[in-house]
Amino acid sequence: MIMKTFFSAATLALIANSAVAEGKLSVYHWFEYIPAELVEKFSTKYDVDVTVDTFDSNESMLASLKAGTMGSYDVAVPGDYMVEIMVGLGLLDTIAAGELTNINNIEEQWLNVPFDMGRKHSIPYQWGSTSFSVNRDAYSGNINTTDIIFNPPEQLKGKINVLDSQGEVMAMAALHLGIPQCSTDRDQLKSLDALLQSAKENWASFGSDTAKEVLVSGDAAVGMIWNGYGARARAEGANIEYSYPDQGYVVWMDNVVLLNEAPNRANAILFMDFLLEPENIAAVTNYAMYADGIKGSTPFLDAELASSPEHNPRAGSGAGVFVSVCDQATQEVYDQIWTRLRS
Repeated sequence: MIMKTFFSAATLALIANSAVAEGKLSVYHWFEYIPAELVEKFSTKYDVDVTVDTFDSNESMLASLKAGTMGSYDVAVPGDYMVEIMVGLGLLDTIAAGELTNINNIEEQWLNVPFDMGRKHSIPYQWGSTSFSVNRDAYSGNINTTDIIFNPPEQLKGKINVLDSQGEVMAMAALHLGIPQCSTDRDQLKSLDALLQSAKENWASFGSDTAKEVLVSGDAAVGMIWNGYGARARAEGANIEYSYPDQGYVVWMDNVVLLNEAPNRANAILFMDFLLEPENIAAVTNYAMYADGIKGSTPFLDAELASSPEHNPRAGSGAGVFVSVCDQATQEVYDQIWTRLRS
Protein backbone atom coordinates (compact mmCIF):
# COMPACT_ATOMS: atom_id res chain seq x y z
CA MET A 1 0.00 0.00 0.00
CA ILE A 2 1.29 3.46 -0.89
CA MET A 3 1.04 6.07 1.84
CA LYS A 4 1.17 9.76 0.93
CA THR A 5 2.75 12.62 2.85
CA PHE A 6 2.69 16.20 1.58
CA PHE A 7 5.19 18.92 2.40
CA SER A 8 4.14 22.37 1.09
CA ALA A 9 6.69 25.04 0.14
CA ALA A 10 6.96 28.24 2.09
CA THR A 11 7.22 31.59 0.38
CA LEU A 12 10.00 32.17 -2.13
CA ALA A 13 13.34 32.83 -0.42
CA LEU A 14 16.41 34.55 -1.74
CA ILE A 15 19.10 31.90 -2.05
CA ALA A 16 22.74 32.90 -1.83
CA ASN A 17 25.18 31.16 -4.19
CA SER A 18 22.54 28.84 -5.66
CA ALA A 19 19.84 28.89 -8.27
CA VAL A 20 16.19 29.01 -7.27
CA ALA A 21 14.10 26.18 -8.65
CA GLU A 22 10.34 26.27 -8.89
CA GLY A 23 7.72 23.62 -9.36
CA LYS A 24 7.31 20.15 -7.93
CA LEU A 25 9.24 17.08 -6.84
CA SER A 26 7.79 13.60 -6.38
CA VAL A 27 9.72 11.20 -4.15
CA TYR A 28 9.15 7.44 -3.71
CA HIS A 29 10.65 6.59 -0.33
CA TRP A 30 10.73 4.08 2.50
CA PHE A 31 8.37 4.76 5.42
CA GLU A 32 9.72 6.74 8.42
CA TYR A 33 13.04 7.31 6.72
CA ILE A 34 13.43 11.07 6.21
CA PRO A 35 12.68 13.82 8.72
CA ALA A 36 9.83 16.10 7.68
CA GLU A 37 11.90 19.08 8.76
CA LEU A 38 14.56 18.26 6.17
CA VAL A 39 12.02 17.95 3.38
CA GLU A 40 10.53 21.27 4.46
CA LYS A 41 14.02 22.80 4.46
CA PHE A 42 14.53 21.78 0.84
CA SER A 43 11.00 22.86 -0.07
CA THR A 44 11.44 26.29 1.51
CA LYS A 45 14.92 26.89 0.17
CA TYR A 46 14.06 26.14 -3.45
CA ASP A 47 10.31 26.91 -3.55
CA VAL A 48 9.49 23.35 -4.60
CA ASP A 49 6.33 21.48 -3.58
CA VAL A 50 7.48 18.01 -2.49
CA THR A 51 5.24 14.95 -2.44
CA VAL A 52 6.51 11.82 -0.69
CA ASP A 53 4.87 8.43 -1.28
CA THR A 54 6.17 5.50 0.75
CA PHE A 55 6.74 1.78 0.25
CA ASP A 56 7.66 -1.02 2.65
CA SER A 57 10.02 -3.20 0.61
CA ASN A 58 12.29 -3.07 -2.41
CA GLU A 59 10.09 -5.60 -4.13
CA SER A 60 6.86 -3.67 -3.60
CA MET A 61 8.52 -0.50 -4.89
CA LEU A 62 9.66 -2.28 -8.06
CA ALA A 63 6.26 -3.90 -8.58
CA SER A 64 4.55 -0.52 -8.29
CA LEU A 65 6.86 1.11 -10.82
CA LYS A 66 6.48 -1.78 -13.26
CA ALA A 67 2.69 -1.69 -12.82
CA GLY A 68 2.50 1.84 -14.14
CA THR A 69 3.75 4.46 -11.67
CA MET A 70 6.90 5.16 -13.71
CA GLY A 71 6.56 8.72 -14.91
CA SER A 72 4.87 9.73 -11.66
CA TYR A 73 8.04 9.88 -9.56
CA ASP A 74 11.31 11.76 -9.95
CA VAL A 75 13.48 9.88 -7.48
CA ALA A 76 13.21 6.65 -5.48
CA VAL A 77 15.28 5.14 -2.65
CA PRO A 78 16.03 1.47 -3.42
CA GLY A 79 18.55 -0.81 -1.76
CA ASP A 80 21.85 -1.82 -3.35
CA TYR A 81 20.72 -5.00 -5.11
CA MET A 82 17.56 -3.31 -6.32
CA VAL A 83 19.59 -0.51 -7.94
CA GLU A 84 21.36 -3.19 -9.98
CA ILE A 85 18.03 -4.74 -10.96
CA MET A 86 16.57 -1.37 -11.94
CA VAL A 87 19.60 -0.54 -14.07
CA GLY A 88 19.16 -3.87 -15.85
CA LEU A 89 15.49 -3.11 -16.49
CA GLY A 90 16.26 0.33 -17.89
CA LEU A 91 14.31 2.16 -15.19
CA LEU A 92 17.03 4.66 -14.26
CA ASP A 93 18.22 7.83 -15.96
CA THR A 94 21.92 8.70 -16.21
CA ILE A 95 23.38 11.55 -14.18
CA ALA A 96 25.61 13.52 -16.52
CA ALA A 97 29.12 14.59 -15.50
CA GLY A 98 28.96 17.89 -13.66
CA GLU A 99 25.24 17.74 -12.85
CA LEU A 100 25.89 17.02 -9.16
CA THR A 101 28.11 19.75 -7.77
CA ASN A 102 28.55 17.87 -4.46
CA ILE A 103 29.44 14.47 -5.90
CA ASN A 104 32.98 14.71 -4.49
CA ASN A 105 31.45 14.56 -0.99
CA ILE A 106 30.74 10.85 -1.46
CA GLU A 107 33.17 8.67 0.51
CA GLU A 108 35.46 6.68 -1.78
CA GLN A 109 34.20 3.29 -0.57
CA TRP A 110 30.67 4.23 -1.68
CA LEU A 111 31.59 5.85 -4.99
CA ASN A 112 32.67 2.89 -7.10
CA VAL A 113 30.17 0.34 -5.88
CA PRO A 114 29.45 -2.84 -7.87
CA PHE A 115 25.74 -2.07 -8.20
CA ASP A 116 26.42 1.41 -9.72
CA MET A 117 30.06 1.97 -10.62
CA GLY A 118 30.93 5.65 -10.66
CA ARG A 119 27.47 6.55 -9.39
CA LYS A 120 25.98 7.09 -12.83
CA HIS A 121 22.40 6.62 -11.62
CA SER A 122 22.41 7.09 -7.84
CA ILE A 123 23.87 8.66 -4.72
CA PRO A 124 24.32 7.00 -1.31
CA TYR A 125 21.61 7.65 1.25
CA GLN A 126 22.01 5.42 4.33
CA TRP A 127 23.64 2.08 5.05
CA GLY A 128 23.37 -0.45 7.82
CA SER A 129 22.62 -4.05 8.69
CA THR A 130 19.64 -6.39 8.82
CA SER A 131 19.38 -8.94 11.61
CA PHE A 132 16.91 -9.32 14.50
CA SER A 133 16.22 -7.99 17.99
CA VAL A 134 15.05 -10.07 20.94
CA ASN A 135 12.96 -8.98 23.91
CA ARG A 136 15.10 -9.77 26.95
CA ASP A 137 12.05 -9.95 29.21
CA ALA A 138 10.82 -12.86 27.08
CA TYR A 139 14.10 -14.68 26.52
CA SER A 140 17.39 -14.55 28.42
CA GLY A 141 19.33 -17.18 26.47
CA ASN A 142 21.90 -16.95 23.69
CA ILE A 143 20.69 -14.80 20.79
CA ASN A 144 23.86 -14.87 18.70
CA THR A 145 22.50 -17.45 16.30
CA THR A 146 20.05 -17.41 13.39
CA ASP A 147 18.30 -20.34 15.13
CA ILE A 148 16.32 -17.60 16.88
CA ILE A 149 14.53 -16.97 13.56
CA PHE A 150 14.68 -20.34 11.83
CA ASN A 151 14.68 -22.87 14.70
CA PRO A 152 13.55 -20.91 17.76
CA PRO A 153 13.35 -22.10 21.35
CA GLU A 154 9.91 -22.87 22.74
CA GLN A 155 9.66 -19.54 24.58
CA LEU A 156 9.78 -17.67 21.27
CA LYS A 157 7.65 -19.81 18.99
CA GLY A 158 4.68 -17.91 17.63
CA LYS A 159 6.13 -14.60 18.78
CA ILE A 160 8.37 -13.72 15.82
CA ASN A 161 7.87 -10.94 13.28
CA VAL A 162 9.78 -11.30 10.00
CA LEU A 163 10.40 -8.54 7.49
CA ASP A 164 8.19 -8.73 4.43
CA SER A 165 11.33 -8.51 2.30
CA GLN A 166 12.18 -11.39 0.00
CA GLY A 167 15.82 -10.47 -0.58
CA GLU A 168 16.73 -10.09 3.08
CA VAL A 169 14.73 -13.04 4.44
CA MET A 170 16.15 -15.43 1.85
CA ALA A 171 19.68 -14.09 2.30
CA MET A 172 19.42 -14.70 6.05
CA ALA A 173 18.10 -18.21 5.38
CA ALA A 174 21.06 -18.92 3.09
CA LEU A 175 23.42 -17.74 5.84
CA HIS A 176 21.68 -20.02 8.32
CA LEU A 177 22.15 -23.03 6.03
CA GLY A 178 25.68 -22.06 5.02
CA ILE A 179 24.80 -22.14 1.32
CA PRO A 180 25.51 -19.48 -1.32
CA GLN A 181 22.85 -17.00 -2.31
CA CYS A 182 21.39 -17.64 -5.76
CA SER A 183 22.33 -21.30 -5.52
CA THR A 184 21.30 -23.44 -8.48
CA ASP A 185 21.95 -26.71 -6.65
CA ARG A 186 18.63 -28.59 -6.45
CA ASP A 187 19.36 -30.10 -3.05
CA GLN A 188 20.29 -26.72 -1.63
CA LEU A 189 17.15 -25.14 -3.07
CA LYS A 190 15.03 -27.92 -1.55
CA SER A 191 16.74 -27.34 1.80
CA LEU A 192 16.11 -23.60 1.54
CA ASP A 193 12.44 -24.13 0.77
CA ALA A 194 12.04 -26.71 3.54
CA LEU A 195 13.73 -24.43 6.08
CA LEU A 196 11.51 -21.47 5.28
CA GLN A 197 8.27 -23.46 5.23
CA SER A 198 9.15 -25.08 8.56
CA ALA A 199 10.23 -21.82 10.17
CA LYS A 200 7.04 -20.09 9.05
CA GLU A 201 5.08 -22.28 11.49
CA ASN A 202 6.86 -20.44 14.32
CA TRP A 203 6.35 -16.93 12.95
CA ALA A 204 3.50 -14.69 14.06
CA SER A 205 3.66 -12.15 11.25
CA PHE A 206 5.34 -10.65 8.23
CA GLY A 207 5.71 -6.91 8.70
CA SER A 208 8.23 -4.31 7.60
CA ASP A 209 6.40 -1.05 8.30
CA THR A 210 5.38 -2.41 11.73
CA ALA A 211 8.76 -3.97 12.60
CA LYS A 212 9.53 -1.37 15.25
CA GLU A 213 6.02 -1.04 16.66
CA VAL A 214 5.52 -4.76 17.39
CA LEU A 215 8.72 -4.79 19.43
CA VAL A 216 7.82 -1.62 21.34
CA SER A 217 4.28 -2.87 22.07
CA GLY A 218 5.47 -6.35 23.04
CA ASP A 219 3.30 -7.99 20.39
CA ALA A 220 6.47 -9.69 19.14
CA ALA A 221 9.26 -11.09 21.29
CA VAL A 222 11.59 -11.35 18.29
CA GLY A 223 11.68 -9.05 15.33
CA MET A 224 13.75 -9.25 12.19
CA ILE A 225 14.73 -5.61 11.77
CA TRP A 226 17.20 -3.08 10.40
CA ASN A 227 19.76 -1.92 12.94
CA GLY A 228 18.68 1.73 13.01
CA TYR A 229 15.03 0.80 13.35
CA GLY A 230 16.02 -1.53 16.18
CA ALA A 231 17.89 1.30 17.89
CA ARG A 232 14.81 3.48 17.62
CA ALA A 233 12.65 0.73 19.15
CA ARG A 234 15.07 0.45 22.07
CA ALA A 235 15.05 4.24 22.47
CA GLU A 236 11.25 4.09 22.68
CA GLY A 237 11.46 1.76 25.67
CA ALA A 238 11.60 -1.77 24.30
CA ASN A 239 13.88 -3.99 26.40
CA ILE A 240 15.48 -5.53 23.32
CA GLU A 241 18.94 -6.60 22.23
CA TYR A 242 20.10 -6.59 18.61
CA SER A 243 21.95 -9.67 17.41
CA TYR A 244 24.98 -9.97 15.18
CA PRO A 245 24.75 -13.78 14.72
CA ASP A 246 27.57 -16.29 14.37
CA GLN A 247 26.29 -17.20 10.90
CA GLY A 248 26.44 -13.59 9.65
CA TYR A 249 24.00 -10.82 8.82
CA VAL A 250 22.87 -8.73 5.87
CA VAL A 251 24.59 -5.46 4.96
CA TRP A 252 22.80 -2.96 2.76
CA MET A 253 23.02 0.52 1.34
CA ASP A 254 19.95 2.49 0.33
CA ASN A 255 20.44 4.96 -2.50
CA VAL A 256 18.60 7.85 -4.09
CA VAL A 257 18.15 7.06 -7.79
CA LEU A 258 17.16 9.26 -10.70
CA LEU A 259 14.20 7.64 -12.40
CA ASN A 260 13.61 7.54 -16.13
CA GLU A 261 10.67 9.65 -17.25
CA ALA A 262 11.10 11.90 -14.19
CA PRO A 263 8.55 14.71 -14.68
CA ASN A 264 10.67 17.14 -12.65
CA ARG A 265 14.20 16.07 -13.54
CA ALA A 266 15.93 19.36 -12.69
CA ASN A 267 14.42 19.37 -9.20
CA ALA A 268 15.39 15.71 -8.77
CA ILE A 269 19.03 16.60 -9.43
CA LEU A 270 18.72 19.55 -7.05
CA PHE A 271 17.31 17.28 -4.32
CA MET A 272 20.10 14.74 -4.78
CA ASP A 273 22.71 17.49 -4.56
CA PHE A 274 20.98 18.80 -1.41
CA LEU A 275 21.32 15.36 0.22
CA LEU A 276 25.04 15.29 -0.60
CA GLU A 277 25.62 18.26 1.71
CA PRO A 278 27.08 16.95 5.02
CA GLU A 279 24.72 18.84 7.32
CA ASN A 280 21.65 17.67 5.42
CA ILE A 281 22.54 13.98 5.23
CA ALA A 282 23.53 14.11 8.91
CA ALA A 283 19.95 15.15 9.70
CA VAL A 284 18.80 11.92 8.03
CA THR A 285 21.33 9.86 10.00
CA ASN A 286 20.30 11.42 13.32
CA TYR A 287 16.65 10.69 12.54
CA ALA A 288 16.93 7.21 11.01
CA MET A 289 19.92 6.10 13.13
CA TYR A 290 21.83 4.40 10.32
CA ALA A 291 25.07 5.62 8.72
CA ASP A 292 25.66 7.80 5.70
CA GLY A 293 28.43 7.69 3.13
CA ILE A 294 29.19 11.39 2.95
CA LYS A 295 32.45 13.12 3.89
CA GLY A 296 32.19 15.78 6.56
CA SER A 297 28.94 14.63 8.16
CA THR A 298 30.51 13.47 11.45
CA PRO A 299 30.56 16.89 13.21
CA PHE A 300 26.79 17.12 12.72
CA LEU A 301 25.98 13.65 14.13
CA ASP A 302 24.50 12.87 17.55
CA ALA A 303 27.21 11.54 19.87
CA GLU A 304 25.26 8.47 21.01
CA LEU A 305 25.28 6.96 17.53
CA ALA A 306 28.96 6.08 17.87
CA SER A 307 28.36 3.89 20.94
CA SER A 308 25.03 2.36 19.96
CA PRO A 309 25.17 -1.46 20.23
CA GLU A 310 23.12 -1.75 17.04
CA HIS A 311 25.90 0.03 15.16
CA ASN A 312 28.83 -1.97 16.53
CA PRO A 313 29.05 -5.65 15.50
CA ARG A 314 30.30 -7.84 18.33
CA ALA A 315 33.66 -9.54 18.17
CA GLY A 316 33.26 -13.03 16.76
CA SER A 317 30.10 -12.41 14.76
CA GLY A 318 29.80 -13.76 11.26
CA ALA A 319 30.53 -11.55 8.28
CA GLY A 320 28.05 -9.14 6.78
CA VAL A 321 26.92 -9.87 3.23
CA PHE A 322 25.00 -7.90 0.61
CA VAL A 323 21.93 -9.43 -1.00
CA SER A 324 22.98 -11.01 -4.30
CA VAL A 325 21.22 -10.45 -7.62
CA CYS A 326 20.36 -13.81 -9.23
CA ASP A 327 20.12 -14.57 -12.92
CA GLN A 328 16.58 -14.63 -14.28
CA ALA A 329 16.09 -18.41 -14.22
CA THR A 330 17.35 -18.70 -10.64
CA GLN A 331 15.32 -15.69 -9.54
CA GLU A 332 12.17 -17.34 -10.85
CA VAL A 333 12.82 -20.31 -8.56
CA TYR A 334 13.41 -17.99 -5.61
CA ASP A 335 10.20 -16.14 -6.46
CA GLN A 336 8.30 -19.43 -6.39
CA ILE A 337 9.72 -20.27 -2.96
CA TRP A 338 8.79 -16.81 -1.67
CA THR A 339 5.28 -17.01 -3.10
CA ARG A 340 4.74 -20.32 -1.32
CA LEU A 341 6.06 -18.82 1.88
CA ARG A 342 3.74 -15.83 1.71
CA SER A 343 0.64 -17.80 0.67
